[in-house]
Amino acid sequence: MEVKDIMTEPPTINKSDTLSHALDMMEKKDMRRVLVKNDEKIVGVLTMRNLTRELGTRKKGSMPASSLHVATAVSDNFVKVFPDIKVRDAVTLIDKNQGVIIVCKDDNVMGWITPAELLKTNNFSGFAGEFMQKEPVVASPGDRVSHIRHLMLDKNVGRIPIIENGKLTGIVTEKDVVKAMRAFRDIVSGNQQEARIKNLIVADIMRRSVKTVNTNTPLSDVAKIMLAENIGGLPVLNLEGEFVGFITRRNLVHAMAQ
Repeated sequence: MEVKDIMTEPPTINKSDTLSHALDMMEKKDMRRVLVKNDEKIVGVLTMRNLTRELGTRKKGSMPASSLHVATAVSDNFVKVFPDIKVRDAVTLIDKNQGVIIVCKDDNVMGWITPAELLKTNNFSGFAGEFMQKEPVVASPGDRVSHIRHLMLDKNVGRIPIIENGKLTGIVTEKDVVKAMRAFRDIVSGNQQEARIKNLIVADIMRRSVKTVNTNTPLSDVAKIMLAENIGGLPVLNLEGEFVGFITRRNLVHAMAQ
């Protein structure tokens, strides 16, 4: 199987568009990343991770998201390939580079491959407990949102399970953090933002309804749940219902690479 058999058309945005427009587009289409172009040339990729970094930084002062442009937050974490490379090679590339693959022919974009496209091939063996993160990054409901943002950026994670008294009580994703930071920039005046953000805690933005899997859930079923629910990661529980780990799309790609 070749990448042209599984690639999809990437959603695109212009580098001159605003971050506010980009976030609206990503929310509407329920996506984590878009391809950034300028005069039909590839500039890079805009991800929720980029937005998490850009909308939370003090360097841009109190400027609203509608005044910040996509060009300021673009990532170059992608690899160009020809349409006839094998899917197994694409798996290796994405596992190694932790980015996306852009399929090109004669400098024209034909499509792209993200972890989601690889998951759809459902070429898995094994169970969640074998490939989960056994000591994932976690936080508590009382932690500050600014703290959890730093955790996401420092630890390179897109979602964090929320634990209270040893039990899973919720989850916070990059999207939750981005929406909170955007709201502050758009609503709260500049001289009040820093003080108000310090008072924003995880309990204010976390999602309390959390999809989970068990350690003995087959990886093929984990992939099906992630795709059906458009979830980037799932908390893993043992047979007693205790939180014991976390498994992401990237973990599944790594399982495929193995």
